[in-house]
Amino acid sequence: MKPGPQRADSLQALTQSPLEVLIIGGGIVGAGIARDAAMRGLKVGLVEQHDFAFGTSSRSSRLLHGGLRYLAQGRLGLVREASLEKMILHHIAPHLVEPLPFIFPTYRGNVDWRLWQLQIGVKLYDLLCGGRNLGRSTWLHSEEVMRKVPTLRTANLTGAVRYYDGFTNDARLTLDTLRSAAGSGATLVNYCRFKDAVRIDEGATGSSSGSFSSSSSNPKPQSRHEHNAAGAIWNCEIQDVLAGKTYAVFARTVVNAAGPWADGLPHSAVKLRVTKGIHLVVERRRLPVPETVVMTEGKRILFAIPWGERTILGTTDTDYNGPLDEVTAEAADIGYILQITNQFFPEVRLSTADVISAWAGLRPLVADPGGRPSDISRSHEIKNPEPGWWDVTGGKLTTYRLMAEQVVDQIVISLKKLAVSPPAVAPCRTAMEPLLPASDTQNISGILPPEFCRRVVQHYCAHEWAVHLEDVMVRRTSWYQYHRDAALKAEQVADWMSDLLGWPQAQRAAELQHYHNFARGQQEAPAASSAENLPPE
Repeated sequence: MKPGPQRADSLQALTQSPLEVLIIGGGIVGAGIARDAAMRGLKVGLVEQHDFAFGTSSRSSRLLHGGLRYLAQGRLGLVREASLEKMILHHIAPHLVEPLPFIFPTYRGNVDWRLWQLQIGVKLYDLLCGGRNLGRSTWLHSEEVMRKVPTLRTANLTGAVRYYDGFTNDARLTLDTLRSAAGSGATLVNYCRFKDAVRIDEGATGSSSGSFSSSSSNPKPQSRHEHNAAGAIWNCEIQDVLAGKTYAVFARTVVNAAGPWADGLPHSAVKLRVTKGIHLVVERRRLPVPETVVMTEGKRILFAIPWGERTILGTTDTDYNGPLDEVTAEAADIGYILQITNQFFPEVRLSTADVISAWAGLRPLVADPGGRPSDISRSHEIKNPEPGWWDVTGGKLTTYRLMAEQVVDQIVISLKKLAVSPPAVAPCRTAMEPLLPASDTQNISGILPPEFCRRVVQHYCAHEWAVHLEDVMVRRTSWYQYHRDAALKAEQVADWMSDLLGWPQAQRAAELQHYHNFARGQQEAPAASSAENLPPE
């Protein structure tokens, strides 16, 4: 492996002098915190044990929404909060946020989703956006629904509501937020694991020699419950996963934004309930939805989302207790989504053979042992369980910027109390300033995959921290998710990256094997006949 000078410089920068903020986790929340803190003038570092956006932040439904389902649950505050954030993201990242119309059909006999209730709901939905949603909500008669979506089930159809939310590319939103953070001075390193940390007297830090050792300088570890003091600092051990070398990083504040991994970190006080959601991608010509169609099973909601020449189907919501690094779309999950889809589109008759790709991700929800997974609140929590340590949990993709603002607000207050913050900390500007100038995103970052060419791969390797083949195929481009011939494309990308990163032949072979293992692992082979996914004749 040839990581390149950018990575070596970043690792050195982390260890040169104490940080104001060290963030653990390179998903969307960690990225948002890094951007906000750096834009305010704080010295910021961020480490991620895998690739940036490896976990939840590249495996969502790609929707930015207030949550019509949460409205039905009476969570008006959460809906308003997310609805306003959706509009902010449309303003600061127009290349990654598109208005997306939804058609929500209703059927006679469905007591969970009645047309008159939804008609009231979507108007309230618009009002909760401050009266400025991405489009005006309306409702449709059954004949209008049939004209718009002719393949939709018509038996007992009573009509539909039509409302707007946002469509994004979750991994690209994370990466562009990180690029913005780096542009404001944040130091970011992927494939770098946080291992442990101890509180010490700042005078004991000495000069950072690049190795973690709490005994070499005779620091005095502080009690977990001891009050913060200006002379106390975190001595953090991080490990370069690619080289195996450990480093000491000193930080006044550590933020645990590790998503599903957050409750496993030393010093973490996080309690999570982790649930799994999967998505499938099929050819849009097989399921030609002109707009997103809402499908229901009882109170649960699933979507058929148009994505260029593809349609995304999802999602499931089930409790998960398996390995966090290897989450699979199991045959039962795939069968469930196909079954619901075929109930709503009986003439389409999708089978597993139609599935181009699948992805499975985890939701790190604030622990609530009671109720169904779909009923658990998506609200977020920010806690300060011990001096200088912050846990951030829960929330949604849509509200990441607000979560970051709230975290940094609290960090700035704590640093000012200690008189260790910079003399002039700027106010939060993340709701107003664009993520990146248009010239930095054109033909590089968007909702649809970029052109398949060497030029974009070269950009990702040189400017977006791409280290492995999977980094480019899955998170930088979505070529894995979008193209049926992704395995063939991976061969070409491996050739380009071999040339750009200096991979020997053995490394190229290992990268391809790892990528193919990932692709196979995302979608478990179905055990039963695909005919079982079809509706009755």
